[in-house]
Amino acid sequence: MIDLLDEALTLKETIRAGWVRVGVENPESVAAHSWGICWLVLAVDVPNIDQHKALQLAVIHDMAEARVGDITPYDGISREEKQKRERSAINLMLGQRPDLKVLWDEYEAGTSAESRLVHDLDRLDMALQAVRYRRAQGVDTKEFLASARKGIHYSEVAALLESLE
Repeated sequence: MIDLLDEALTLKETIRAGWVRVGVENPESVAAHSWGICWLVLAVDVPNIDQHKALQLAVIHDMAEARVGDITPYDGISREEKQKRERSAINLMLGQRPDLKVLWDEYEAGTSAESRLVHDLDRLDMALQAVRYRRAQGVDTKEFLASARKGIHYSEVAALLESLE
């Protein structure tokens, strides 16, 4: 258990690769991004959501990145290969905690209202951060805003994304 706790803390030091690629100075860590999603779970009012479960999914959604890093679409790794690496990492990391592995699997599959909301909030957090970096550093972050709008499930999140424009 100590090894898992220690490995998870590496997310505090794992920098979000997409921000590095576009030249953001001092970009956020994966852990900071996960905190952002947790905050959004609390702040964005979506009816009929189990907030506790959504928070669990938000915390665990990027856990595999502690082992495989923050793989982006620009890294030359197929979506299938990325999923394979992340699944392998989660199986090794959470072998002693099948209850947590079930949560990660649920997020990946998008099989519940809560997992779909966390996917949406993942995009919203990226968009909010993109706007912050654009304002603070003048970095062109249009691609992140365009990406954030794809596949949104909840009108509440879509409305917030629209208001960013």
